[in-house]
Amino acid sequence: MQLFQILQLLDAEVLPDQCKIHLACWNGEENPLDVYLAGRFDEWQSWQTKRNFGRLLVVSLIALPATNHWLFAGVHNSKGCEWMKEQKLYKYRLSRRDGPNALDGRLIVHFERTGRQSYLLGENWSHAIEVAEIRPERLRVAEFPGYSSTMLTKQHLDIVVKQNIESWRAALANVAGVYVIADRRTGKLYVGSATGKEGIWSRWCAYSATGHGGNSELRELLRKEGDTYADNFQFGVLEIADTHASTDDILRRESHWKDLLLTRVPHGYNAN
Repeated sequence: MQLFQILQLLDAEVLPDQCKIHLACWNGEENPLDVYLAGRFDEWQSWQTKRNFGRLLVVSLIALPATNHWLFAGVHNSKGCEWMKEQKLYKYRLSRRDGPNALDGRLIVHFERTGRQSYLLGENWSHAIEVAEIRPERLRVAEFPGYSSTMLTKQHLDIVVKQNIESWRAALANVAGVYVIADRRTGKLYVGSATGKEGIWSRWCAYSATGHGGNSELRELLRKEGDTYADNFQFGVLEIADTHASTDDILRRESHWKDLLLTRVPHGYNAN
């Protein structure tokens, strides 16, 4: 079944020739899937560099990693736009249509994009967008995968902290240990440890709130590059402390990982 066939079962007015299809992809600053999971997609989509939504309706699809699959993110009425001089962007007046949005976050479609165009005329491409899957629940941040499999971008960490996802909090708040932060732009690493109340969860909440977590080298990096540079950070767990380990034991293991991974300045972001 094609995407527009199922949309028209829910709303007969969603006709291809009335729609612009928005293929939301990484724009060099933000991943739209992260934005969607954080609950900010509608606002994010409403800001455009050009008059991209010159139709009555906008069908939103978000790229899923390393596949030709896209997440359906709703059908929106488009009531025009206004040029925002200060932001140097167009601000569209978009509102959701009720019927099709029952599938928001649940419907996955298959579409092989042939170029880099992100705004397609519905009638030209409706035949090529096929329904791949309808999930029983909306896509959301995955449950805690286990310490050895933990890998979170700063954007995903922000979502986990903001939504206080129980599986993540329960796992990370009950352990002390050593963690690593990787700068995905430069490859530099920072190794830290958590020994206090609520363990790694507490430390990572601090990084979510400030980006630097109080660390001098990361604080200086964000001062130079801007607070949003923290979106390049990726978090992982290197080692969970034994239940009988002392604070000194954990600090010794932290030092071991710093030596092993060469994370001290100038190779990484550890000051000592």
